[in-house]
Amino acid sequence: MQKLADLAISDSGFVFDPYTGATFSTNATGRAIFEALRRGASRGAIVQALKDGFDLRTEVDLHRDVDEFVALMRGNELLPADFELED
Repeated sequence: MQKLADLAISDSGFVFDPYTGATFSTNATGRAIFEALRRGASRGAIVQALKDGFDLRTEVDLHRDVDEFVALMRGNELLPADFELED
């Protein structure tokens, strides 16, 4: 997952892919997921970090949200096509 380590992300959520020159933006939640993926966190650890780090006023399906974010990253070739989160 060298590419993930090489992506630049600013505090404001601006992501730069030095391999393709593509740029993306994400919100604070996406940035938290991104940083957790860089650390090799499991799905469960990412979900817990989101619960701990954000004021969630409604019941949300964080597992689904994390999986959707990972799918977006795969779709934009920021993660390998075969990348799967461990539980």
